[in-house]
Amino acid sequence: MIDFRYHLVSIVAIFLALTVGIVLGSTVLQNPIIRSTQATAESIKKMNQDQRDQIAALQAREDGNNAFVSDATPELVQGNLAGEHVLVVEAPGAPSGLRDQVREVIERAGGTYTGRITLTDKFLSAEQTGVLDGLAAQLSPIGTVFAEGATPYDKAGQVLASALVTNTPLSAGTVNTATSAVLQVFQEGGFIAMSDDPSKRATLAVVVAPATPYEGDDADAQNGAIVAVAGALDNGSLGTVVAGTATASGTGGVIAAVLDSGDEASQVSTVDTLDLPSGRVALVYALREQHAGRSGAYGIGSGATAFAPTPSASPSPVATGG
Repeated sequence: MIDFRYHLVSIVAIFLALTVGIVLGSTVLQNPIIRSTQATAESIKKMNQDQRDQIAALQAREDGNNAFVSDATPELVQGNLAGEHVLVVEAPGAPSGLRDQVREVIERAGGTYTGRITLTDKFLSAEQTGVLDGLAAQLSPIGTVFAEGATPYDKAGQVLASALVTNTPLSAGTVNTATSAVLQVFQEGGFIAMSDDPSKRATLAVVVAPATPYEGDDADAQNGAIVAVAGALDNGSLGTVVAGTATASGTGGVIAAVLDSGDEASQVSTVDTLDLPSGRVALVYALREQHAGRSGAYGIGSGATAFAPTPSASPSPVATGG
Protein backbone atom coordinates (compact mmCIF):
# COMPACT_ATOMS: atom_id res chain seq x y z
CA MET A 1 0.00 0.00 0.00
CA ILE A 2 1.35 3.40 -1.03
CA ASP A 3 1.76 5.49 2.11
CA PHE A 4 2.31 9.18 2.78
CA ARG A 5 6.11 8.83 2.65
CA TYR A 6 5.89 7.63 -0.96
CA HIS A 7 3.88 10.68 -1.93
CA LEU A 8 6.28 12.92 -0.10
CA VAL A 9 9.29 11.41 -1.86
CA SER A 10 7.53 11.78 -5.24
CA ILE A 11 6.72 15.42 -4.60
CA VAL A 12 10.29 16.14 -3.47
CA ALA A 13 11.62 14.43 -6.61
CA ILE A 14 9.40 16.54 -8.83
CA PHE A 15 10.50 19.80 -7.25
CA LEU A 16 14.12 18.66 -7.38
CA ALA A 17 13.81 17.98 -11.12
CA LEU A 18 12.27 21.41 -11.67
CA THR A 19 15.05 23.04 -9.68
CA VAL A 20 17.72 21.22 -11.67
CA GLY A 21 16.00 22.25 -14.92
CA ILE A 22 15.87 25.88 -13.89
CA VAL A 23 19.51 25.84 -12.87
CA LEU A 24 20.55 24.22 -16.14
CA GLY A 25 18.39 26.67 -18.14
CA SER A 26 19.85 29.69 -16.39
CA THR A 27 23.46 28.56 -16.71
CA VAL A 28 24.15 26.09 -19.51
CA LEU A 29 21.58 27.54 -22.00
CA GLN A 30 21.66 31.17 -20.90
CA ASN A 31 24.67 32.42 -22.84
CA PRO A 32 23.72 30.95 -26.29
CA ILE A 33 20.18 32.34 -26.05
CA ILE A 34 21.40 35.75 -24.96
CA ARG A 35 24.01 35.85 -27.73
CA SER A 36 21.43 34.82 -30.34
CA THR A 37 18.94 37.44 -29.12
CA GLN A 38 21.57 40.15 -29.08
CA ALA A 39 22.69 39.25 -32.61
CA THR A 40 19.10 39.39 -33.86
CA ALA A 41 18.52 42.75 -32.17
CA GLU A 42 21.71 44.17 -33.69
CA SER A 43 20.70 42.91 -37.13
CA ILE A 44 17.27 44.54 -36.84
CA LYS A 45 18.81 47.75 -35.56
CA LYS A 46 21.22 47.86 -38.51
CA MET A 47 18.42 47.14 -40.99
CA ASN A 48 16.30 49.94 -39.53
CA GLN A 49 19.20 52.37 -39.72
CA ASP A 50 19.87 51.37 -43.33
CA GLN A 51 16.22 52.01 -44.19
CA ARG A 52 16.30 55.39 -42.42
CA ASP A 53 19.43 56.30 -44.40
CA GLN A 54 17.74 55.27 -47.66
CA ILE A 55 14.64 57.32 -46.82
CA ALA A 56 16.78 60.34 -45.97
CA ALA A 57 18.72 59.96 -49.23
CA LEU A 58 15.53 59.66 -51.28
CA GLN A 59 14.03 62.68 -49.53
CA ALA A 60 17.17 64.72 -50.16
CA ARG A 61 17.13 63.69 -53.82
CA GLU A 62 13.43 64.59 -54.16
CA ASP A 63 13.98 67.95 -52.46
CA GLY A 64 16.88 68.62 -54.82
CA ASN A 65 14.83 67.67 -57.88
CA ASN A 66 11.93 69.84 -56.74
CA ALA A 67 14.21 72.81 -56.12
CA PHE A 68 15.87 72.37 -59.51
CA VAL A 69 12.54 72.14 -61.38
CA SER A 70 11.13 75.11 -59.43
CA ASP A 71 14.08 77.24 -60.49
CA ALA A 72 13.81 76.04 -64.10
CA THR A 73 10.01 76.32 -64.37
CA PRO A 74 9.95 79.81 -65.97
CA GLU A 75 12.15 78.56 -68.82
CA LEU A 76 10.35 75.20 -69.08
CA VAL A 77 6.87 76.71 -69.52
CA GLN A 78 7.62 80.09 -71.10
CA GLY A 79 5.19 80.89 -73.91
CA ASN A 80 3.36 77.55 -73.80
CA LEU A 81 0.04 79.21 -72.98
CA ALA A 82 0.65 82.51 -74.70
CA GLY A 83 -2.60 84.30 -75.40
CA GLU A 84 -4.76 81.63 -73.74
CA HIS A 85 -7.30 82.33 -71.00
CA VAL A 86 -7.36 79.63 -68.32
CA LEU A 87 -10.11 78.90 -65.77
CA VAL A 88 -9.59 76.83 -62.61
CA VAL A 89 -12.51 74.81 -61.22
CA GLU A 90 -12.09 73.18 -57.81
CA ALA A 91 -14.01 70.10 -56.75
CA PRO A 92 -15.18 69.95 -53.12
CA GLY A 93 -12.17 68.89 -51.05
CA ALA A 94 -9.57 70.15 -53.55
CA PRO A 95 -6.24 71.10 -51.88
CA SER A 96 -6.50 74.86 -51.40
CA GLY A 97 -2.76 75.06 -50.66
CA LEU A 98 -1.99 74.55 -54.36
CA ARG A 99 -4.06 77.49 -55.63
CA ASP A 100 -1.21 80.00 -55.75
CA GLN A 101 1.18 77.56 -57.43
CA VAL A 102 -1.37 76.67 -60.12
CA ARG A 103 -2.11 80.29 -60.88
CA GLU A 104 1.59 81.14 -60.91
CA VAL A 105 2.53 78.42 -63.41
CA ILE A 106 -0.36 79.42 -65.72
CA GLU A 107 0.81 83.01 -65.73
CA ARG A 108 4.49 82.05 -66.11
CA ALA A 109 3.46 80.11 -69.22
CA GLY A 110 1.98 83.30 -70.69
CA GLY A 111 -1.65 82.43 -69.95
CA THR A 112 -4.29 84.75 -68.52
CA TYR A 113 -5.82 83.42 -65.32
CA THR A 114 -9.52 84.31 -65.57
CA GLY A 115 -10.56 83.16 -62.12
CA ARG A 116 -11.63 80.26 -59.94
CA ILE A 117 -14.93 78.45 -59.52
CA THR A 118 -15.27 76.29 -56.43
CA LEU A 119 -18.00 73.67 -56.48
CA THR A 120 -19.57 73.30 -53.04
CA ASP A 121 -20.68 70.24 -51.08
CA LYS A 122 -24.23 71.28 -51.90
CA PHE A 123 -23.47 70.88 -55.60
CA LEU A 124 -22.65 67.21 -54.95
CA SER A 125 -25.53 66.56 -52.56
CA ALA A 126 -27.87 63.81 -53.77
CA GLU A 127 -30.81 65.79 -52.35
CA GLN A 128 -30.03 68.72 -54.67
CA THR A 129 -30.01 66.93 -58.03
CA GLY A 130 -33.61 67.94 -58.70
CA VAL A 131 -32.80 71.58 -58.00
CA LEU A 132 -29.76 71.42 -60.31
CA ASP A 133 -31.88 69.88 -63.03
CA GLY A 134 -34.42 72.68 -62.69
CA LEU A 135 -31.77 75.40 -62.72
CA ALA A 136 -30.18 73.95 -65.84
CA ALA A 137 -33.52 73.96 -67.64
CA GLN A 138 -34.30 77.49 -66.46
CA LEU A 139 -30.91 79.06 -67.20
CA SER A 140 -29.90 77.29 -70.41
CA PRO A 141 -29.56 79.64 -73.40
CA ILE A 142 -32.24 79.55 -76.08
CA GLY A 143 -31.57 76.70 -78.47
CA THR A 144 -29.67 74.57 -75.94
CA VAL A 145 -30.12 70.86 -76.53
CA PHE A 146 -29.23 68.37 -73.82
CA ALA A 147 -28.11 64.93 -74.88
CA GLU A 148 -30.62 62.12 -74.49
CA GLY A 149 -30.23 60.57 -71.06
CA ALA A 150 -28.23 63.53 -69.72
CA THR A 151 -28.02 63.57 -65.93
CA PRO A 152 -28.68 66.69 -63.84
CA TYR A 153 -24.90 67.03 -63.51
CA ASP A 154 -24.44 66.77 -67.28
CA LYS A 155 -27.00 69.53 -67.75
CA ALA A 156 -25.65 71.75 -64.96
CA GLY A 157 -22.11 71.29 -66.27
CA GLN A 158 -23.21 72.25 -69.78
CA VAL A 159 -24.95 75.41 -68.58
CA LEU A 160 -22.01 76.42 -66.39
CA ALA A 161 -19.61 75.76 -69.26
CA SER A 162 -21.60 78.07 -71.53
CA ALA A 163 -20.92 80.90 -69.07
CA LEU A 164 -17.31 80.02 -68.23
CA VAL A 165 -15.52 78.86 -71.37
CA THR A 166 -15.48 79.26 -75.13
CA ASN A 167 -13.88 77.44 -78.04
CA THR A 168 -13.74 80.63 -80.08
CA PRO A 169 -10.48 82.52 -79.41
CA LEU A 170 -12.04 85.86 -80.41
CA SER A 171 -14.59 85.44 -77.58
CA ALA A 172 -11.94 84.81 -74.92
CA GLY A 173 -12.05 87.31 -72.09
CA THR A 174 -15.61 88.39 -72.87
CA VAL A 175 -18.90 87.73 -71.05
CA ASN A 176 -21.53 85.58 -72.73
CA THR A 177 -24.57 87.86 -72.54
CA ALA A 178 -26.90 84.90 -73.08
CA THR A 179 -25.71 83.34 -69.81
CA SER A 180 -25.06 86.43 -67.72
CA ALA A 181 -27.35 85.24 -64.89
CA VAL A 182 -26.02 81.68 -64.67
CA LEU A 183 -23.09 82.24 -62.33
CA GLN A 184 -25.02 84.63 -60.09
CA VAL A 185 -27.91 82.20 -59.64
CA PHE A 186 -25.64 79.22 -58.96
CA GLN A 187 -23.67 81.29 -56.45
CA GLU A 188 -26.73 82.62 -54.67
CA GLY A 189 -28.09 79.08 -54.52
CA GLY A 190 -24.94 77.95 -52.70
CA PHE A 191 -23.78 75.60 -55.46
CA ILE A 192 -20.57 77.47 -56.36
CA ALA A 193 -18.21 80.09 -55.01
CA MET A 194 -16.26 82.46 -57.26
CA SER A 195 -12.93 84.26 -57.18
CA ASP A 196 -11.67 86.95 -59.57
CA ASP A 197 -13.79 87.23 -62.73
CA PRO A 198 -14.52 83.79 -64.24
CA SER A 199 -17.42 85.21 -66.25
CA LYS A 200 -14.82 86.50 -68.71
CA ARG A 201 -14.69 83.27 -70.62
CA ALA A 202 -11.61 81.08 -70.82
CA THR A 203 -10.35 78.96 -73.68
CA LEU A 204 -8.83 76.28 -71.42
CA ALA A 205 -9.87 74.85 -68.05
CA VAL A 206 -8.24 73.03 -65.15
CA VAL A 207 -10.42 70.93 -62.84
CA VAL A 208 -8.68 70.26 -59.51
CA ALA A 209 -9.61 66.92 -57.95
CA PRO A 210 -10.22 66.45 -54.20
CA ALA A 211 -7.19 65.68 -52.03
CA THR A 212 -8.79 62.46 -50.76
CA PRO A 213 -11.33 60.23 -52.51
CA TYR A 214 -14.98 60.68 -51.66
CA GLU A 215 -16.41 58.04 -49.33
CA GLY A 216 -19.80 56.55 -48.58
CA ASP A 217 -22.75 55.40 -50.64
CA ASP A 218 -22.73 58.55 -52.79
CA ALA A 219 -19.02 58.46 -53.66
CA ASP A 220 -19.51 57.10 -57.18
CA ALA A 221 -22.22 59.65 -57.93
CA GLN A 222 -20.02 62.46 -56.59
CA ASN A 223 -17.13 61.36 -58.79
CA GLY A 224 -19.56 61.19 -61.68
CA ALA A 225 -20.62 64.79 -61.03
CA ILE A 226 -17.02 66.04 -61.27
CA VAL A 227 -16.43 63.96 -64.40
CA ALA A 228 -19.61 65.43 -65.95
CA VAL A 229 -18.47 69.00 -65.23
CA ALA A 230 -15.01 68.29 -66.65
CA GLY A 231 -16.55 66.79 -69.78
CA ALA A 232 -18.85 69.77 -70.25
CA LEU A 233 -15.96 72.22 -69.86
CA ASP A 234 -13.94 70.25 -72.38
CA ASN A 235 -16.79 70.24 -74.89
CA GLY A 236 -17.27 73.99 -74.55
CA SER A 237 -13.61 75.01 -74.63
CA LEU A 238 -10.38 74.26 -76.45
CA GLY A 239 -9.42 71.74 -73.78
CA THR A 240 -9.65 70.67 -70.14
CA VAL A 241 -7.25 68.94 -67.77
CA VAL A 242 -8.29 67.21 -64.54
CA ALA A 243 -5.38 67.56 -62.11
CA GLY A 244 -4.71 66.39 -58.58
CA THR A 245 -2.37 64.40 -56.37
CA ALA A 246 -1.57 60.69 -56.55
CA THR A 247 -4.57 59.85 -54.35
CA ALA A 248 -6.88 61.12 -57.10
CA SER A 249 -5.64 58.42 -59.47
CA GLY A 250 -5.97 55.67 -56.88
CA THR A 251 -8.99 53.56 -56.04
CA GLY A 252 -12.07 55.75 -55.69
CA GLY A 253 -10.33 58.90 -56.92
CA VAL A 254 -11.72 61.41 -59.40
CA ILE A 255 -8.89 60.93 -61.91
CA ALA A 256 -9.47 57.18 -61.80
CA ALA A 257 -13.16 57.90 -62.49
CA VAL A 258 -12.22 60.08 -65.48
CA LEU A 259 -10.03 57.34 -66.91
CA ASP A 260 -12.87 54.83 -66.49
CA SER A 261 -15.55 57.10 -67.93
CA GLY A 262 -15.29 56.34 -71.62
CA ASP A 263 -15.81 59.50 -73.69
CA GLU A 264 -14.27 61.84 -71.12
CA ALA A 265 -11.24 59.56 -70.82
CA SER A 266 -10.52 59.93 -74.53
CA GLN A 267 -10.93 63.72 -74.55
CA VAL A 268 -9.96 65.13 -71.13
CA SER A 269 -6.32 64.93 -70.03
CA THR A 270 -5.28 64.06 -66.48
CA VAL A 271 -2.25 64.90 -64.31
CA ASP A 272 -1.86 63.32 -60.86
CA THR A 273 1.31 65.13 -59.69
CA LEU A 274 -0.06 68.62 -59.13
CA ASP A 275 1.69 68.82 -55.75
CA LEU A 276 5.11 68.58 -57.44
CA PRO A 277 6.84 71.38 -59.37
CA SER A 278 7.40 68.93 -62.23
CA GLY A 279 3.70 68.04 -62.11
CA ARG A 280 2.70 71.67 -62.56
CA VAL A 281 5.00 71.86 -65.57
CA ALA A 282 3.24 68.72 -66.83
CA LEU A 283 -0.09 70.53 -66.31
CA VAL A 284 1.02 73.35 -68.64
CA TYR A 285 2.17 70.86 -71.26
CA ALA A 286 -1.12 68.96 -70.95
CA LEU A 287 -3.09 72.19 -71.47
CA ARG A 288 -1.00 72.99 -74.52
CA GLU A 289 -1.58 69.45 -75.80
CA GLN A 290 -5.33 69.86 -75.27
CA HIS A 291 -5.20 73.07 -77.29
CA ALA A 292 -3.65 71.06 -80.11
CA GLY A 293 -6.52 68.56 -80.00
CA ARG A 294 -4.70 65.75 -78.18
CA SER A 295 -5.10 64.23 -74.73
CA GLY A 296 -3.32 61.88 -72.35
CA ALA A 297 -3.03 60.54 -68.81
CA TYR A 298 0.10 61.76 -67.02
CA GLY A 299 1.76 61.24 -63.66
CA ILE A 300 2.64 58.26 -61.48
CA GLY A 301 -0.69 56.47 -61.08
CA SER A 302 -1.51 53.10 -62.60
CA GLY A 303 -3.54 54.75 -65.37
CA ALA A 304 -0.78 57.15 -66.46
CA THR A 305 0.89 56.49 -69.79
CA ALA A 306 3.82 58.88 -69.15
CA PHE A 307 4.98 61.29 -66.47
CA ALA A 308 4.33 64.30 -68.71
CA PRO A 309 3.58 65.13 -72.34
CA THR A 310 6.56 65.48 -74.62
CA PRO A 311 7.69 69.14 -74.66
CA SER A 312 6.93 70.95 -77.88
CA ALA A 313 9.44 73.09 -79.70
CA SER A 314 6.83 75.77 -80.28
CA PRO A 315 4.25 77.21 -77.86
CA SER A 316 0.55 77.38 -78.52
CA PRO A 317 -0.57 80.10 -80.93
CA VAL A 318 -1.50 83.48 -79.55
CA ALA A 319 -5.25 83.99 -79.38
CA THR A 320 -6.66 87.43 -80.04
CA GLY A 321 -8.98 88.60 -77.27
CA GLY A 322 -12.36 89.95 -78.29
